[in-house]
Amino acid sequence: MRVGIAKERREGERRVAATPETVRQLTGLGLEVVVEQGAGEASGISDVSYRDAGAELAPSGGLDLGSLDAFAHVRPLTRQWAAGLKPGTITVGLASPASELETVAALAEAGVTAFALELVPRISRAQSMDALTSQALVSGYRCVLEAAMRLPRFFPLYMTAAGTIPPAKVLVLGAGVAGLQAIGTAKRLGARVSANDVRAASADEVRSLGGTFIDLDLDAAADAAGGYAKELGEDRAALQRRLLAPHIADADVLITTAAIPGRPAPRLVTTDMVAAMRPGSVVVDLAAESGGNVEGSVAGADVSVPTASGDGAITIVGMKDAASTMPSDASRLYAKNVANLIELMTVDGAVVPDFDDEVVAGACLTAGGEVRHAPTAEALAAASRKEGA
Repeated sequence: MRVGIAKERREGERRVAATPETVRQLTGLGLEVVVEQGAGEASGISDVSYRDAGAELAPSGGLDLGSLDAFAHVRPLTRQWAAGLKPGTITVGLASPASELETVAALAEAGVTAFALELVPRISRAQSMDALTSQALVSGYRCVLEAAMRLPRFFPLYMTAAGTIPPAKVLVLGAGVAGLQAIGTAKRLGARVSANDVRAASADEVRSLGGTFIDLDLDAAADAAGGYAKELGEDRAALQRRLLAPHIADADVLITTAAIPGRPAPRLVTTDMVAAMRPGSVVVDLAAESGGNVEGSVAGADVSVPTASGDGAITIVGMKDAASTMPSDASRLYAKNVANLIELMTVDGAVVPDFDDEVVAGACLTAGGEVRHAPTAEALAAASRKEGA
């Protein structure tokens, strides 16, 4: 069976779905791997490295989708790419089904068996295939670097003959994988770090990294399936913002990482809360692409907000393609997630999905001309009814 790897076409995407290491892994399973020339260039991977690992190289722009039995990708496919795949082709990659309903419908219409890495069950056996976790690790790290580059002062404590410089105060909202990575990175840079999350287990995780957990005493935790947080009701959300306000005002750096899969990011911070921060403070919103945790954040842009006192400004950094800003390691992790899922489905040199396997079944988006992921199928049906109304 032939597995294809293309150069990503989405603007700003620098990752690639295979590395020489995973090419060797897949060819070792008896699969043929075809890599488009230039696919790994932005990640620092040469065509020669792929060839030496056992891949066949296809001309740039000349990957024949119709000749493939499986196709691995990073960003969600387009309708055009879906239409170019032959029926029965197996695809593995990020699919963003909640926001890419047209592509999901196209994949089903084309008879493609699509696996969405966002849907991989969050169970121990599937950890090596969990791309959301691996990429959140990269994103959380990058958020701290973005903040440190913009903050007009040091992160660590310095005691010098000329005086003592106190450590920067960093506040992280959301203590999932990205948030915990941000906490750890900020601590390693010497900042004084505090954090908040609505999930019950978060306090111990924050403290284990040396951070101070801010307990807002919201009465009840907001844990959802898969280790995610569920969205708070409006009354509790307003209370959360009110209780967070003094902690945000006291921070030099605010990093927000709260996200709910398939839904707009929860609004945690208002413009007034940002304006209460000290001049020169920095806010980094990792969720800017999905609506933003911070009012006024713009994905891929820096926004200046005047302080309430009018004596300076705060910078809001809206993150975009966060994992792609570190494509080498992001690709290394992501490609391994992809290869591990393909390996799980490979038997005697052929990729044969076993839908009795809970990981395979859970990650399947479309198969046999149908949308197998129930929430996405319901969303498509609702969209169809709306169009027909």
